[in-house]
Amino acid sequence: MLADSHDVIEVRGARENNLAGVSLDIPKRRLTVFTGVSGSGKSSLVFDTIAAESQRLINETYTAFIQNFMPSLARPDVDALRNLSAAIVVDQERIGANSRSTVGTATDAHTMLRVLFSRAGTPYVGPPSVFSFNRAEGMCPACEGLGRTTELAIDELVDRSLSLNQGAITAPGYAVETWWWQAFAKSGLFDPDLPLCDYPDEAWQQFLHQEPTKIKIGKHSITFEGLAAKIRRQFIGKDIDAMQSQARAFAERAVKQDLCTDCGGARLNKAARSVTLNGRSIGECSAMQISDLASFVAGVENTDVGPMLEGLRHTLDSMVMIGLGYLSLDRESGTLSGGEAQRVKLVRHLGSSLSDVTYVFDEPTVGLHPHDIQRMNDLLIQLRDKGNTVLVVEHKPETIRIADHVVDLGPGAGLSGGRLCYAGDLEGLKKSGTLTGRYLDHRVSVRDDVRRPTGQLSIKNANLHNLRDVSVEVPLGVLTVVTGVAGSGKSSLIHGSLAGRPGVIVAGQEPIRGSKRSNPATYTGLLDPIRAEFAKANGVKPGLFSANSVGACPSCKGIGLVYTDLAMMGEVGSICEVCDGARFTAEVLAYKLRGKNISEVLRMTVTEAREFFAKGSARLILDRLSSVGLGYIGLGQPLTTLSGGERQRLKLAINMGKNGSIYILDEPTTGLHLADVDALLTMLDKLVEDGNTVIVIEHHQAVMAHADWLIDIGPGAGHDGGQVVFTGTPADLVESSPTLTANHLRDYIRAD
Repeated sequence: MLADSHDVIEVRGARENNLAGVSLDIPKRRLTVFTGVSGSGKSSLVFDTIAAESQRLINETYTAFIQNFMPSLARPDVDALRNLSAAIVVDQERIGANSRSTVGTATDAHTMLRVLFSRAGTPYVGPPSVFSFNRAEGMCPACEGLGRTTELAIDELVDRSLSLNQGAITAPGYAVETWWWQAFAKSGLFDPDLPLCDYPDEAWQQFLHQEPTKIKIGKHSITFEGLAAKIRRQFIGKDIDAMQSQARAFAERAVKQDLCTDCGGARLNKAARSVTLNGRSIGECSAMQISDLASFVAGVENTDVGPMLEGLRHTLDSMVMIGLGYLSLDRESGTLSGGEAQRVKLVRHLGSSLSDVTYVFDEPTVGLHPHDIQRMNDLLIQLRDKGNTVLVVEHKPETIRIADHVVDLGPGAGLSGGRLCYAGDLEGLKKSGTLTGRYLDHRVSVRDDVRRPTGQLSIKNANLHNLRDVSVEVPLGVLTVVTGVAGSGKSSLIHGSLAGRPGVIVAGQEPIRGSKRSNPATYTGLLDPIRAEFAKANGVKPGLFSANSVGACPSCKGIGLVYTDLAMMGEVGSICEVCDGARFTAEVLAYKLRGKNISEVLRMTVTEAREFFAKGSARLILDRLSSVGLGYIGLGQPLTTLSGGERQRLKLAINMGKNGSIYILDEPTTGLHLADVDALLTMLDKLVEDGNTVIVIEHHQAVMAHADWLIDIGPGAGHDGGQVVFTGTPADLVESSPTLTANHLRDYIRAD
């Protein structure tokens, strides 16, 4: 342990989540990488303890009035934290699905571009706000600054061959005899027995587009509104992801979006679009690939905006350097992957004047090809050299090797982790005997016994995004890895061409839709056989053992926490005093299965539950969860606490019983320790051996080397990519290909 001083962050007795009283010193103004298997406690130490306490202390400096608008943060479970500096968390949380948020607005690049066009563009039309699509003076009036118009597919709302009495309105909530249905059928405005296709034109227009008007139904006076107008108000502009499943499915079918014909997707009005700078409008600049825009701006000379122009150039060059040059400023933030979102956030900090702050990163190499990882490493070093403390949770050996200090947690996951296994320099880690130390130089050799395909899956003339009329054969019955630099077109090719085909199962890292009540037991269907066993053992109904039903604690409604509104101090969650967080009534908790009540079972990890449920359908689901490396997660753990990689493996576990299927996995090594990658490869082999086709989009060299077949997309990113630059076995790639992927795979397998 380092000597106590103001040059170290002192952590004493950290017990957050599974941490077992961890104490250590972390050097300040250095780059420290935290390693360990998934679930070992890395995030608990870095994010939930160090960063959380720093942010809580900063929040406490604000007035009570200001704190009312900020999230309420509890003090981490730790004996002492000393010498903290202000923490800036650069995580993989999506930037949000707001369609008005773009890469340009998220990085302030668009703000600087607006200033440039307002000062240096011709003709002069006004201040910078005139070039903002989020301001009334700048937005296109037809699409209100969204770049696209939204229309309703009328035939998704109604079945015109039916009458109102026969259920002609097919939109959710309008079934026969419902209140909304009565507003149409009993309004006196329409014949409820006449098929909609026979309505006179005037009645049809009124049925769809009538503006709100008062009518009487029996003794009640209500406001009647045309169906299209009402549906538009209910669904358009709303967050589709937040809707209930039936409403969400309907909205995705019924609400159609097209490029705005007035602005061509530029989002701006005619006046703003008319201004040019060196022959380009601001809309054209925003739609450019950022690497091209950086070149364009480098050629602009204007002394009136010199300092701002320099700032814009620095921001654009930073985005190119960080591997985001293939994006455009008009790309919506909500469409970015977790890794892309993290790198976009990082851009904002590279030009910051702040120093001596603590930057906290969550796997910054996610989604990066080995070619791009070196550039990310350079940026981490750049932040450190400005006098900042840089804390990185990471698994990739390329980033572990640049660390000034390494903290290794483990030795296992969950209850088997949470202890400090090593803290020191890289050479010491290699000699430490820890799992990370042993695997740091581990290499997977190129597969020389490749399996033979059982057929081909054809992709013909793919043109999505940057793809250039790509045609390729994907072999069936083997493990195929699709690789290439970030932005080369891998996901566009595979998701755009194969997702939705019969037998194709896509396991991605998108957030799992569900409430704070959702957990692995409910999501996988595991809770059903567990409830059945409890019911059979105790001679009662299975519904008693659901925290969402009659067995739920009435005080906390089965959540285990009671939320209290403390007025100016915000809402605070505290453990329910009635059930003590157990979520169920005392009656339900009295029922036992092999000595355990339902709450105790839901607090088990997957590994513990496998010992408890030795057979039956519960054991089958638990075996699948274990086989995808999720043995450490809790059965009742909220889904909101799972990482992107954990969510993907959870989805994969649900679908693993479907033999003869085609599985698409998107970067399944996300969040996996070096030792766990071997287990992942074993699992992928098992899927193939069971008769499935496995297609993996991946950058990890170990997965590439283990593949039966490789498809390399490139040669670069954005418009420099979008082509198949190699197809064949890994051995062929290493032997003869000149691509970036081939160079890095050669370095990987030939390293000492």
